[in-house]
Amino acid sequence: MNPLPRLGTIAAGIVVAASISAAPAHAQDYPTRPIRLVVGFAPGGNTDFVARILAERVRGQLGQTVIIENKPGANGAIAAENVAKSPPDGYSLFFTTVGAVAINPGFRRDLSYDPVKDFAPIGLLTRAAPVLTVMPSLAINSATELVARAKARPGTITIGITGVGAISHLGLELFESAAGVKFVHVPYRGSGPALADLLGGQVNGIVIDIAVMLEHIKAGKIKVLGSTAAARAENLPDIPTLVEQGFADVVADNWTGLLAPAGTPPAIIAKLNAAFTGALNEPDTRRKIMESGLTVSPTSPAEFGLILKSEIARWDRVIREKGIKGE
Repeated sequence: MNPLPRLGTIAAGIVVAASISAAPAHAQDYPTRPIRLVVGFAPGGNTDFVARILAERVRGQLGQTVIIENKPGANGAIAAENVAKSPPDGYSLFFTTVGAVAINPGFRRDLSYDPVKDFAPIGLLTRAAPVLTVMPSLAINSATELVARAKARPGTITIGITGVGAISHLGLELFESAAGVKFVHVPYRGSGPALADLLGGQVNGIVIDIAVMLEHIKAGKIKVLGSTAAARAENLPDIPTLVEQGFADVVADNWTGLLAPAGTPPAIIAKLNAAFTGALNEPDTRRKIMESGLTVSPTSPAEFGLILKSEIARWDRVIREKGIKGE
């Protein structure tokens, strides 16, 4: 009998055993160098703001610097692709929004990544539902009054959105379906131009993230008719939801979450989840995030994975039903 095959099997077993025993040790030592946190939007926006707060806070928990890399474009797709193709070692993370991983799959034909297969979920971080707003001069005080005005004067109410396929656009589509009405959509390239035109009287209203509007809302320059959240936010208790005003299923959250490349060791995923959850729960961090209009909503990796799959299916259905065309 030739002993070489058996020796080869034994040697292979030794290699496998060694690699298995080394894996927990590698995860235990992690991280040993700076971590790259990729953001799909330009510096200065709300997503970038939250990412930078958390990057600073988790540094103390992980013992390494977290470096922000801004790779804007294609509703987060450029940043997502960059991280999806990175080594699964925990040193390249994607600070995602709902658009990049739950809306893009149903909206963009040229998507080069699969948000489920190409990523390992670390955890949900924050939520921030868009709000339906109008100018006080419109003399409308509720979403119901706006619907009545639109029905009485078809084709005259203009509502701005922060881009075709953006969460503000999809939230407006849900509102129109629930209300049985159609507004004149005015798409913009981002929140800034939409807000400027609302303040300038070029549109009657806009659907936009609450964080962009807080200063103007507090100053009485803009009136909020309702949010697309499932329930009133604890940090914004005076803003009613569109659901509670009788418009069922008008729920559209612009959440943020953390993803790693698929294949990242579970022990590293768990360590990152603990670090970011701990940072979110620090009183000062929580206060700063909530003051910007966002809700702190950390989850486990498994919970975020389920949320991601559910959101992909939901927005794909809405996009198909409404016939919204992407690139």
